Amino acid sequence: MLITPKVILLMKWQFYISFIVSLVVIGFDAQAQNAIVDLCPSTSIQVRSSTFEPGGIILTSFDSLAIWVYDIERNTRYPLPETRPCTSNCHLSLDADWFIYLDPVNYTFGKMRLDGTQRTALVTDAADVSWWNRETLLIWTTDQRAYLRPENDTLAEADFLLSDGVISIQPNGTYALQLDGGEGVFNRFLVNLENPEQAPVLLSLDRTYFNASQWSPNGQYLAYVGSGAIDDSLGISGGEIFVIDPLNPIPQQLTNLTTAYGAVRINGYAPHDLSWSPDGTKLAFWVIELNSDSPTENTSDATLHSVDITTGEFRRYCGFTANEHTPETPRIIWSPDSSNIAFASNLAGDEKGALLLTLDIETGIFTELSNGMFPVYGIPQLNAWGNRP
Repeated sequence: MLITPKVILLMKWQFYISFIVSLVVIGFDAQAQNAIVDLCPSTSIQVRSSTFEPGGIILTSFDSLAIWVYDIERNTRYPLPETRPCTSNCHLSLDADWFIYLDPVNYTFGKMRLDGTQRTALVTDAADVSWWNRETLLIWTTDQRAYLRPENDTLAEADFLLSDGVISIQPNGTYALQLDGGEGVFNRFLVNLENPEQAPVLLSLDRTYFNASQWSPNGQYLAYVGSGAIDDSLGISGGEIFVIDPLNPIPQQLTNLTTAYGAVRINGYAPHDLSWSPDGTKLAFWVIELNSDSPTENTSDATLHSVDITTGEFRRYCGFTANEHTPETPRIIWSPDSSNIAFASNLAGDEKGALLLTLDIETGIFTELSNGMFPVYGIPQLNAWGNRP
């Protein structure tokens, strides 16, 4: 479908009508959600004991040369040979057993166990490779075309998807998040790649620092940051989190942060940084209260929050705040059992460098697992939390 100015205007009206309807049909109403569950333990950040649960392996970087393993059970860390630090083009498998990485010697994408063993070449000449489902790879070429390929069929010919303007494709599905710049204004749409005649669904204006998004692990939902209500004191609208089910394409507002805080920024500059729990029930994200009409010029710290998409329960974890959050907030990764999240951040004056921290989402307790991580791409970032072989 050609997206013309008239079509955009029509879709805007469809979006407004659909949003009003959504307030009636969704299981909970974000506008009525005023209570925030505060988890603020009296203890400060804990240093891990001799044992820590859950276990597994966290991949990150302690220098600029390689991906490093942090083995939780053994409380040890070591670099993986023939790897290099990576961020958005490295991916954890759905079962948390495998990790896709880029071989720096031959520039081939391969997979390995999280301890670096059982390495297997997957794809040559690609810009990004991830799992579309457990048996199929989603491959982006260097000229930004996408295709699907059975993981074990290295000879399969590329059958390219309709990916013009597409920035994110649904796992195990045919819907996608598309960016369109009609009339010089960029908007985000939900589109059907298999049926391009299906009318796109307008999601939101694309605003830098207010455009984080991510598909749920099973592809059932797309979560994204859109504009909330106007904060009269600043004259701008902050971010709110919405979700949409492609099979019932009515956006649903999950948060009402403006009522709680005024205008806020959710996460940082990276557009794909909302973090789903592996079980697909929760989203974790950073909230930064704005005290300026510019999202980059404020003195507020970033505080971790989570929302349960099945119940609407909204939690604030106030045992720690991050003061290094622009342009990027610390990347949030989940434990395979969805009980903990981990991230890297500095504490002022502790002389330890960046800490590897975890958060128990039920108790709100933060634990320091390790320290001294290296800021390869601006700030220290974690890659994945997976299973030990």
